[in-house]
Amino acid sequence: MLIDIHVHLTPRRSVLTADGSTFTTPEELLAMMDKAGIDKAVVLPSVNPEGGHVVQSIEEILLVCEQYSERFIPFCNLDPRLENNSPTRDFSRELTYYKDAGCKGVGEICANLPFDDPRVENLFRQCEAFEMPVDFHVGPQVGDCYGLVDDPGLPRLEGALKKFPKLLFFGHSQPFWAEIGPVAVEEWNRYPKGEVLEGGRVPELLGRYPNLYGDLSAGSGFNAVSRDPEFGYEFLETFQDQLLFGTDICAPHNKTPLVGFLRDAVDTGKISQEAFEKITWRNANRVLGLGL
Repeated sequence: MLIDIHVHLTPRRSVLTADGSTFTTPEELLAMMDKAGIDKAVVLPSVNPEGGHVVQSIEEILLVCEQYSERFIPFCNLDPRLENNSPTRDFSRELTYYKDAGCKGVGEICANLPFDDPRVENLFRQCEAFEMPVDFHVGPQVGDCYGLVDDPGLPRLEGALKKFPKLLFFGHSQPFWAEIGPVAVEEWNRYPKGEVLEGGRVPELLGRYPNLYGDLSAGSGFNAVSRDPEFGYEFLETFQDQLLFGTDICAPHNKTPLVGFLRDAVDTGKISQEAFEKITWRNANRVLGLGL
């Protein structure tokens, strides 16, 4: 079984992005999942305006997930600035409603605010109380980008991991996965190549904080484990309890190289069958309470 922790879709063809693409429709996404052998996928609503070319409602994602309930797993997504942009805003109405509607977590959080912004911490605090994991995108700066903002070395993320120890954080994006090894500042928001040296912040944080999980989706997650395969295999084996398979399929032209990489790794004995199963579905099943 493969459970994809990170996909996006649109119920119907939407306005095109600047490069002429668009989110996948449910039917396109299911065809891509079938081709890759992916059984189920977590659908993340795009609600933060800086995180996409359209803003989605959670309700439209719920409708699609209800229609294809055997394949799609819904998350809700709440902007920390929702309704009055206040650091004391009560999100309990939304979290109660969406959790009761079947949402298994919150994300992908793409608001372009610092991790330690009071509005972000307010949302984290309430997600922790509702036992709703958060999937987040790390951004390199405030303005002209999207994602929760951190600095090289991820100190603000570490602060959140300490402050909210019962909240599960799913880390994602170029600045997050570049930190699998020591990284030059100019490479921090890119896809570093070549040998991975010891001393990366992501392995350090995974080893120190059991509430941190690695969302392996997109080019950033695949690059992190494949650019130096021997390091990648050891990393997958070492942190097998805290890694989650994902693709970040957004558009019909997207590829899914992590599927083949992981299957080849287990088939050739580079990682254990136990690690493969945990990463590809058992961890998601456990942390999302899917009961599979």
